[in-house]
Amino acid sequence: MPGTPPPRFWQSPIETLPGPQPWSRGLTQAEASERYEKFGPNDVLAERARPLWRAVVDRFSNPLILILLFASALSAWTGDVLSFAIIVAIVLLSVVLDVVQQRRAENAVDALRRSVGLKATVVRDGTEAELPVERLVPGDVVRLSAGDIVPADCRLLEAASLYVNQSLLTGEPYPVAKDAAATATSGSPAEALNAVFAGTSVISGSATALVCETGRRTELGAVARSLTARRPRDAFERGIQDFGLLMMRLTIFLVLFVLAANTLFDRPWLESLIFALALAVGLTPELLPMVFTVTLANGARRLAERRVIVKRLASIHDLGAMDVLCTDKTGTLTQADVAVAHHVDAEGTPSARVFELAYLNSTLASGIASPLDRAVVAHENLPDSGWSKVDECPFDFERRRVSVLLEKNGDRLLVVKGAPEDILSLSTRLEQANGATGPMDEAWARRLTGEFERLGEDGYRVLAVAVRNLGPSERDARAAERDLTFAGFLAFVDPPKPDAANAIRELKKAGVTVKILTGDNERITQHICRELDIEVTGLLTGTEIDGLSDEALRARLPSTTIFCRVLPQQKARILAALKHAGHVAGFLGDGINDASALNVADVGISVDTAADVAKEAADMVLLDRNLDVVLEGVREGRRTVENVTKYILMGSSSNLGNMVSMAGAALFLPFLPMLPTQVLLNNLLYDLSEVGVPFDRVDPETVSRPIRWDLGLIKRVMLILGPLSSLFDFFTFWALLTLFGGNEQIFQSGWFVESLATQTLVVLVIRTHRRPWKSRPHILLASLSIGVALAGVLIPFTPLGTLFGLVPLPPLFYALLVATVAVYLASVEFVKRAIYAQTARVS
Repeated sequence: MPGTPPPRFWQSPIETLPGPQPWSRGLTQAEASERYEKFGPNDVLAERARPLWRAVVDRFSNPLILILLFASALSAWTGDVLSFAIIVAIVLLSVVLDVVQQRRAENAVDALRRSVGLKATVVRDGTEAELPVERLVPGDVVRLSAGDIVPADCRLLEAASLYVNQSLLTGEPYPVAKDAAATATSGSPAEALNAVFAGTSVISGSATALVCETGRRTELGAVARSLTARRPRDAFERGIQDFGLLMMRLTIFLVLFVLAANTLFDRPWLESLIFALALAVGLTPELLPMVFTVTLANGARRLAERRVIVKRLASIHDLGAMDVLCTDKTGTLTQADVAVAHHVDAEGTPSARVFELAYLNSTLASGIASPLDRAVVAHENLPDSGWSKVDECPFDFERRRVSVLLEKNGDRLLVVKGAPEDILSLSTRLEQANGATGPMDEAWARRLTGEFERLGEDGYRVLAVAVRNLGPSERDARAAERDLTFAGFLAFVDPPKPDAANAIRELKKAGVTVKILTGDNERITQHICRELDIEVTGLLTGTEIDGLSDEALRARLPSTTIFCRVLPQQKARILAALKHAGHVAGFLGDGINDASALNVADVGISVDTAADVAKEAADMVLLDRNLDVVLEGVREGRRTVENVTKYILMGSSSNLGNMVSMAGAALFLPFLPMLPTQVLLNNLLYDLSEVGVPFDRVDPETVSRPIRWDLGLIKRVMLILGPLSSLFDFFTFWALLTLFGGNEQIFQSGWFVESLATQTLVVLVIRTHRRPWKSRPHILLASLSIGVALAGVLIPFTPLGTLFGLVPLPPLFYALLVATVAVYLASVEFVKRAIYAQTARVS
């Protein structure tokens, strides 16, 4: 029929889909490689990696560099081939320095990111193997189990009790049962019960599936711009870009001014044009992206040494700025070594029957095994009782329970295990010690609630177990969750971590407040806090949070330490409220229920053992789950931001000073204050001296509190130190014109040496809030800064100096240079301390 869309893969016969026969052997490695070349990586946002030559070419897309090369080519056409060769060589060296440093940093970060990347179990050549998700191709056969993120759009070949959360695509929050035998007539993914889709997560069960669509051809890929778009740039990234644009505008304005002045004084137009363009290239902070990337990449590498893998580079800034950390209790405050302590019936008597029921529920359910399930299985290995599973309803955070429907010799039994409050509310009868059952009246309900509360106050995590006998025709576990018979309680113990209290105290000293977000009840959480001597200033439960408006919730945040019995959407709401209140909020979580909170947080932190969906949502992944590692990460984040800020403070003040000096010189000099090639050489050497900034040490006091991007401080430093630098330039101009005869070559050589010395050595003052001699710089930074300053002094005595038009200067100049640099650095130190003192008073 004309206009009818072709059938989707879930509507097509299985034999027509792009896969091998038989399915059990999967693709061969050769077939997979061929298809990868055809279809590309399985990533909805993937772009093919750019070759190194393309990165070099991209640097030449800078209009200033292109115009500079064009103007230098005109210079060569007019006979000045030497200037053309020098300019091209310097531009190439600058580009190579930028590209190599940034590419090395990006490669290091990519390697770290891949180390915690998602993997899928794939059948290739008849053998199962773990492969990175991006290597999947249409026709691959994959195995899925509880906790996995579905790696691509797949047609189910086999499925056992498979439930999938596909709210990412459909908005439906409840798990959807999938069946390989189902027939799909609709073209809507929401009704494709025989298919699973990329980005959705397996809640329970297992499956074998055929990959049909990958990358941007998936349903997720079709809406990738709205559903998987990268999060908005944070204040740090915006600030970096805004600063770059500010410097670019100032540079263009002053370059046009210098060009107009040279034209007004009838200086050679071509030389003036090349000088103005060289000035633009020299004054533009073109090294900023490289320093930004290299500094953050080095921070990521150092965090990796502390067993923290960074997936999003800019999150290092967020970690350094974080002032509130929200974390779960299990595994962070406790050892996550959960063990069964008691199993008792309704009368509080130890009961093998209660444990047997819990054991059946934990071993036969195919959902994600919780630490409590693993503790039940590890407590005692019971013999096969003959029960087999008919159906199950997996755990979800609304119901807070898991139900398994069992059959044995024609009898059917529903076993339910979950939160005591929910199980008690569904129970109408109870089992007694003699095996008889009786009604669950109000007296029994109060007694059991009291027992549950007592166990919680003693520090036990408690689950309730209930059953219901069903007829042979019953097949729906979820529909049978009513009129239950209460069987008893399981009490679990999870010892507190001895070092957790100290880590929280250290985080508090570092300006980071720790708040606990947990699904546990308030009694056990308060017990753990007492054991660890953690001060609890306030407590909110999930029920209470539901009764608060957003404004009321924000008002309660400062006085609340513990949030108990919170659902996933409530965790996300708490994080959003903290951000709205002006905090930089981090979240540490590892479960499926934590994915939304990890996305909302300024910095989402997960662990290597977390569910795939949690690791995918996180910005950082801890290989060791403890707060000490987070504390180290916080300090490293602050250190990294501090080093980026150093470069910007140095670059902004030096660049603005040079702009003002150039503009002033253009008004009264009868010649160019520096030749275009000298400007470019000066800039290249200065860039080289700054390569050590990402590796520099920081003072402990500067990382003792959260560090946020402060564009106001940068502007103050730039607007004060920039003109201060120009004052010393103008003094040098005066000395060169009056004391040394005003010769053109002497002037250009003198300012080349003085400019390079002041702007490279000032780093040793600006890099620290302390007195310079009380803070030791990194050896690489100190060596490059002093070495480049000395190189500037020596170059005029070498053939290279002759090549660039630089000549040796009289001995008196060098004595004057030492005095000028010393007074300049002392002045910068005085002004710096005044600026930081004023900033401290304001803050």
